[in-house]
Amino acid sequence: MDNSQNVSYQAGQAKGQAQEKGNQMMDKAANAAQSAKETMQEAGQQMQATAQGAADAVKNATGMNK
Repeated sequence: MDNSQNVSYQAGQAKGQAQEKGNQMMDKAANAAQSAKETMQEAGQQMQATAQGAADAVKNATGMNK
């Protein structure tokens, strides 16, 4: 392999490694986004349940739940 072929090969290797690294970073970002979405959904569900519990407590206290 002459020098120009060697340089070309090394450039191709570097490009492939950079693409793979980019793909890994995108996967990590997607996983982080999905995790954040799930956390926010859980928090929303907890808030909704707390609000419902508070509303039921008010209804019970005022006799509106009969």
